[in-house]
Amino acid sequence: MKNAIEITGLTKKYKSFTLDNISLSLPSGCVMGLIGENGAGKSTIIKLIFNTIKRDSGEIKVLGRDNRDRFEQVKQDVGVVLDEACFPDCVKLRDIDAIMRNIYKSWSKKQFDSYCEKFSLPRDKKFKSFSRGMKMKTSIAVALSHGAKLLVLDEATSGLDPIIRDEILDIFNEFTRDEEHSILVSSHIISDLEKICDYIAFIHKGKLKFCEEKDALLERYWVIHCGEEAFRALPHNRIAGYKKSKYEVEALITDGAMPNGILAERPSIEDIMLFMSRGDK
Repeated sequence: MKNAIEITGLTKKYKSFTLDNISLSLPSGCVMGLIGENGAGKSTIIKLIFNTIKRDSGEIKVLGRDNRDRFEQVKQDVGVVLDEACFPDCVKLRDIDAIMRNIYKSWSKKQFDSYCEKFSLPRDKKFKSFSRGMKMKTSIAVALSHGAKLLVLDEATSGLDPIIRDEILDIFNEFTRDEEHSILVSSHIISDLEKICDYIAFIHKGKLKFCEEKDALLERYWVIHCGEEAFRALPHNRIAGYKKSKYEVEALITDGAMPNGILAERPSIEDIMLFMSRGDK
């Protein structure tokens, strides 16, 4: 299977933060969710993918091409939605259509109009009067209207109500039914990612904690609730993270034999992220 994105040994150093030796691959036809706390390095990775900031080391390939080699050609095949829509305040939808027609060779006015209607975007209002949700929907409509093979989404469903978010997730699912279409999506709405993602990559304090198939990840762990004595009896190498209260210990452990009397349940992706983020293991 070809990879839509290949990142190898990617490092970017700042005075107070380092994105440290990140390696991950997004297979074609798949959706990868990029998760992590604010400041973990998710947006830095996206900026490095588009070569808008310079890396210290590492390699990035997008749709099979090194992103430092004639990358403008590749950008024609990439749809982007960042956490802030970047259109002038004075433009209307028809102006955005005209602008995009001159940027993308495969721009489809018909498709753009269709998404604008689907998202109930006002045609006669200036962009500055749009709500945050309307601005995000406009960016999504643009990203989906020029024949992109890869979508890169940074908080694309932020500011949208649950009904619209669900409709957009359905659109993203439809997009990746084509085996040449892929999505990299960064989001704090983990429940959205659980619905659509094939892979999850977790960035914590600039380091990659894991990049795995979602289903395999969810089957690997249990969340248990037990007393202090039962917790101490667990093999240390099975404990991925834990938190203690006055009455019990709650822990994320790897799959395996379960001691008698311990309450266990399968975790969500958010549970796994929160436990692995804790520093008290």
